[in-house]
Amino acid sequence: MAEKIDRQEVQHVANLAKLSFDDQALSKITPQLEEIIGLFTDLQKVDTDGVEPMYSPTTEVNVMREDKGIRSNQREALLKNAPDTQDGLIKVPAIIDESEDGDK
Repeated sequence: MAEKIDRQEVQHVANLAKLSFDDQALSKITPQLEEIIGLFTDLQKVDTDGVEPMYSPTTEVNVMREDKGIRSNQREALLKNAPDTQDGLIKVPAIIDESEDGDK
């Protein structure tokens, strides 16, 4: 087990991460964090000399194809699935208000 972690240290880490916990949550999180750090201590004890780093869990390699557009003639079918359309395009709600006074 790693060295004992106290509530003050957990509170300090939480503040650094911009998190806030009440006393009840802090009491629950402190032993959990201590246990997690203990797992890293256990991992540091594992002998990894001569073990080649693994960069991927499989030997598969991404096979990329050339990216090229094709005409599918499915525009009307796609537009039928859209909840709202205008002038042959999918209409979506505005997310940025560019008006001078902030009114929509």
